[in-house]
Amino acid sequence: MEYSPILALTTALFEVGVAVWALRGPGDRSIVRTTAAILFLLAGYQVVEVAVCANVGASGVLPRLAFLDVTWLPPLGLVLVAQLHRPRSRVFHVASRTMLAAALGIAAWIALDRSFATASVCSAVYARYTHVMPWFVVYSGFYWIGLFGMVVFSGYGAKTSADPHRRRLLAQVLCGTLGFVVPAAVTSWFIPTASGALPSVMCHFALILAVFLARMIALERRQTGRAESPTAAHEAA
Repeated sequence: MEYSPILALTTALFEVGVAVWALRGPGDRSIVRTTAAILFLLAGYQVVEVAVCANVGASGVLPRLAFLDVTWLPPLGLVLVAQLHRPRSRVFHVASRTMLAAALGIAAWIALDRSFATASVCSAVYARYTHVMPWFVVYSGFYWIGLFGMVVFSGYGAKTSADPHRRRLLAQVLCGTLGFVVPAAVTSWFIPTASGALPSVMCHFALILAVFLARMIALERRQTGRAESPTAAHEAA
C-alpha cells in the first residue's frame, strides 16, 4: 500500500501546536520547556519520515536524521520526570543526566556512521529502516532502558511524591508513556505488515503521549492560576 503522509503531518501539526501553546502560557518554566522540547522532537520525526518516504531511494542522510531526532526522547522524558518529582530526587537526576550523556554519544555515532540507518520500505503510514547488526542492538538497548526508566520513575513518583499536584502530573507522564509503548510493541509484534517498523509505529502512537502531555500542561496551568488568584493570595496572607 502506498505511503500516505496525512497522518504524520496531522500528528506533527498537533504536537507543534501543543508545544507552542505550552510555551506561551504560565507554569513551571523548566517543566514547560522540557515538555515543549519533547513535543517538538516528536513532530520533527513525523516531518523527517514524510521526507524520507517522499523518495526512499534518494533519502540520503534523512533516515539517520530521524534516529538522531528520537534519540533524545527517552533522556528528556527522564529529565521531565526528575523535574516533576517532589522532593527532589538525586537518583532521578543522576539517571536523567546519565541518559543525556549516553544520548550524546549515540548521536555522535549516528552522525558519523553512514551505515547506521537506511530507508527500506514505506507502506501505508509507517516506514521500515535497515540497520547494521549487531550494533543496532546497542541503540535498542539504550532506547528501551530509557523508556523503562520513564515508566518506573513516573510510576514511582505518581505514587510517592510528596506534592499531590506533582503526583497528578507524573501520572500523566506514566499514562502517556504506557499509552504509546504498549500498543506500538503489540502492533509491531503481532501485525505482520508492521513487523520491523517499530520505530515508526512507536512515533505514530506517541500521539497518545502528546495528548497526555497536553493534559499535564493544562493541569499545571490550572494549579498556577489557583496559586496566583487573589483568593489564594488572601488565604496565604
